[in-house]
Amino acid sequence: MAGTSSFDVTTGVDFMETHNAVDQAMKEITQRYDFKGLKVSIELNQKEKKLTLAAPDEFKLKAMWDVLQSKLTRRQVPLKNLKPGKVESALGGSTRQEIAIQDGLTADLAREVARVIKDAKMKKVQAAIQGDTVRISSPSKDELQGVITLLKQQDLGVELKFGNYRSN
Repeated sequence: MAGTSSFDVTTGVDFMETHNAVDQAMKEITQRYDFKGLKVSIELNQKEKKLTLAAPDEFKLKAMWDVLQSKLTRRQVPLKNLKPGKVESALGGSTRQEIAIQDGLTADLAREVARVIKDAKMKKVQAAIQGDTVRISSPSKDELQGVITLLKQQDLGVELKFGNYRSN
């Protein structure tokens, strides 16, 4: 009898790369002529998994977000996993925006991944939700490749990562 093979589906960002991108963006912003003498900041809070941008007005905030996105893209941080909140007014006439970072599948997203696999009616493929990951297993490696292709075609709102391949 052939053994089963499996892999995990998850999502997330590399916080070290995100931190480096924030540092690079702040360096570029402080050197730009249109930001000279202005109080601007980008803060990364890893525990709460969010970025906070602060600027004097909404136009400057949008410019900061554009710079940050370019730095994140260069460092292969998936922009799909960043969920910008609405722009809020802060003290002193300044503006602030919080950006939530999606790190790990939510329960709803994990169920959605499992549902997509079940709806595809692939033979002998099981999906098991394990916390913030989904373990996909099957005796056929070809079926697992088909699952990866299927999930890559879906737009679930985050960038999926496939890893932890195992063969028994």
